[in-house]
Amino acid sequence: MVSVMPQARPARTKKRVRSAPYIFIGLAVLYLLFFTAFPLLTGVNLSFTNSKLLNPSAGSYVGFDNYTALITSGAFMKSVYTTLIYTVATVIGCLVLGTASALVINGFLPGRAIARTIMVLPWAVPTVALALVFRWIYNDTNGIAGDVTQGLGLGQVGWLIDPNYGMLAVVIATVWKLAPFVMLIVLAALQSVPEELYEATRVDGADAFTTFKQIVLPQIAPTMRVVALLMTIWSFRRFEIIWLLTGGGPVDATTTIVINVYRQAFNNGNLGLAAAAGVLGLLLSLIVTVVYFFVEQRATKANGIES
Repeated sequence: MVSVMPQARPARTKKRVRSAPYIFIGLAVLYLLFFTAFPLLTGVNLSFTNSKLLNPSAGSYVGFDNYTALITSGAFMKSVYTTLIYTVATVIGCLVLGTASALVINGFLPGRAIARTIMVLPWAVPTVALALVFRWIYNDTNGIAGDVTQGLGLGQVGWLIDPNYGMLAVVIATVWKLAPFVMLIVLAALQSVPEELYEATRVDGADAFTTFKQIVLPQIAPTMRVVALLMTIWSFRRFEIIWLLTGGGPVDATTTIVINVYRQAFNNGNLGLAAAAGVLGLLLSLIVTVVYFFVEQRATKANGIES
């Protein structure tokens, strides 16, 4: 019987296998450098100039004058406040509605797949179509929202022309679109909770609220914190829904930092000031991210001590 010795792998093939991870990592790094780092550094450099939209290359270095003008500007500080209000309202609304929807679907065994498909449809709707539908809903003369408020005895409400209701109108549209995303993520976290924990609560005779508070919420809390961070960052830089619905109005009631950047750049033609506003918005997002990681680290340590 003749034994066949296995052939050794060529050295060239081994080198290719070893170098493959570095090739993929290198391509990813090049992509981030070209499409993220370079535009970011360009924007930061632009924020220290008085460049104009019609002639960007003719701008001169002005130091921190743009930042000083923004910080001392009442309009910009109001946009920061508006951004915070919009962010808090949309994040809380999406988390509450998305988590409630996930709990309902997770316990609704018959037709769960159909219910999940129907409830995720708003997330799949294009933003432009969403804005057109909600502009029709908020219409002052024949909108559904006006009929609802009249039926409740609140009278005709100018959702898109009254400064007292502009932010509420934008938040409702945003929550309607993004809550399904939260629902999908939380639903996946709920389905990963061990069944033994539910059985233990049933044996102990715990009610639904106690089960959610003591068992379910601690299990899905890390997922909800990550979702909250993503929603916060997205809310800081959200432009299309606000612009298509209100354009930053009425009376600047929905003018966020991003809307302010757009107006400074394309309405006023001041690229330097717009870039400075964008950098300040980025710093605000970074602060929120750092706070999140600090809270996450403390929660991880607390869970480690308890376990």
